[in-house]
Amino acid sequence: MISAPSGGGKTTLANELISRFPQSKRSISTTTRPARPTEIPEQDYHFVGDKDFDFILNTEGFAEWANVHGHRYGTSKAIVKSALDKGELLFLTIDVQGAKSIKKSFPEAITIFVSPPDFDILETRLRKRGTESDNDIRRRLENARKEMAESNEFDYQVLNDRLDRAALEIESIVRKRLTNT
Repeated sequence: MISAPSGGGKTTLANELISRFPQSKRSISTTTRPARPTEIPEQDYHFVGDKDFDFILNTEGFAEWANVHGHRYGTSKAIVKSALDKGELLFLTIDVQGAKSIKKSFPEAITIFVSPPDFDILETRLRKRGTESDNDIRRRLENARKEMAESNEFDYQVLNDRLDRAALEIESIVRKRLTNT
């Protein structure tokens, strides 16, 4: 499971890692957040309204869920169970709250926290997306500071200063853990 502050590169890294592990896939989270112009529904996220999210939540359909930046995000319990049953490698790209929940339910999960090189670069990445207001960016940066303060609770911490280097480091971690199981 890969966790990072918003704009930290967790989805980009997960997509890169999927190309390196043929029997892997990325879990697609469900969210109440509106889709960004560059996002493809059912490929990037399952975009749902509050009523649908509540239904999934009330029927215990989430392995974890959290309220992040004013929107709810959840990981499908069925997707996690299916991947485990098939022996697939499943990359979850989730926030710190979600990572804690998954680790409680699935103690064997590998937790990796991805840090940006610094807050200026993180802010640049968020602004480059062009999808958040100044207030949203400030809130995401404030949350990033809190999330980064919890990075020592993860099994591994990886600096995302260069995509190729960070992906190689995570690949090495995963391969090592796979050979030790």
